[in-house]
Amino acid sequence: MSPKSLQQGNLSSPTIFLLLGFSSAYRAQVTLCLCFSLIYLVTVLGNLLIMTLVWLDAHLHSPMYLFLGHLPFLDICCSSVTLPKIRGDSFSPQKTIYLVGCITQIYFFLCFGGSKCMLLAAMAYDRYLAICHPLHYLACMSKKMYHCLVAVLWLSGSFSPLIQALLTTCLPFCRSSMIDHLFCEMPFSLSCSPNAPLNKAALHALAGTIGMGSFLLILMLYVHIIRAVLQKGAGTQTAFATCTSHLTMVALFFSAGAVAYLVPHSSGSREMDEVLALLYAIVTPMLNPIIYSLRNSEVKGAIRKALCRALLQMFTKG
Repeated sequence: MSPKSLQQGNLSSPTIFLLLGFSSAYRAQVTLCLCFSLIYLVTVLGNLLIMTLVWLDAHLHSPMYLFLGHLPFLDICCSSVTLPKIRGDSFSPQKTIYLVGCITQIYFFLCFGGSKCMLLAAMAYDRYLAICHPLHYLACMSKKMYHCLVAVLWLSGSFSPLIQALLTTCLPFCRSSMIDHLFCEMPFSLSCSPNAPLNKAALHALAGTIGMGSFLLILMLYVHIIRAVLQKGAGTQTAFATCTSHLTMVALFFSAGAVAYLVPHSSGSREMDEVLALLYAIVTPMLNPIIYSLRNSEVKGAIRKALCRALLQMFTKG
């Protein structure tokens, strides 16, 4: 099915879209497929390792690390929304996706992305309580509060994309059926409905509220944390060391998202836009386990203990 026939057919039955990927050259497709497969494998294995450590190691059952246990699950889900489809399209001559599949992909991508924003904010709030109010930490960050925060971050991350997905299903699509991307983004420019700009503005407002709201909350909490560290001295500096991995993830996640979706790009930089979107969608989930493994002493200690136990069992059986 050619792009031209897709475009013509979409005038009467707009149910399928053509995704314009990087290159159509066979050698480039093989290279991309191998790269995407490797990234996906590293992402899944690395994040499964962090999830398993948090689940099995009793020293990591504090709220800080229980929040961390949700992060690798979100990273695996974010990558699974886009990477398998991109990898499959690397060899497919027809890089197509149905409208239902496109809206489903967009919904889960926004859902997991929004939940991740809220999770990073919840982790910052946990560190704020631990450093600024250490005597009240156990009372404030109780199991009930932890479960409430988890419920809020998942529900808030799911509700906004659901509204937008329902609004998008009502839009008629009567223009070109080609989406200039490796994976689906909201196809507002393909709709001939006068409500399309309103829906686009609603999407940006809802996503911006969650994204910018989470970022500003994190920024405000870290202002209080840094001020407390400077005022109280050495006692809080040790506690602040637990924030470095979280700060690194926050900087990576929000800066990649800002560069990919907020910074204006030139009209001829299509491939650069795709690279930036990929950096946000699939590279940051791969790097998060590495960041926590290298910059968090308790996670490193849990990894060492798990490796020692595994080696001991191997030698005992041998």
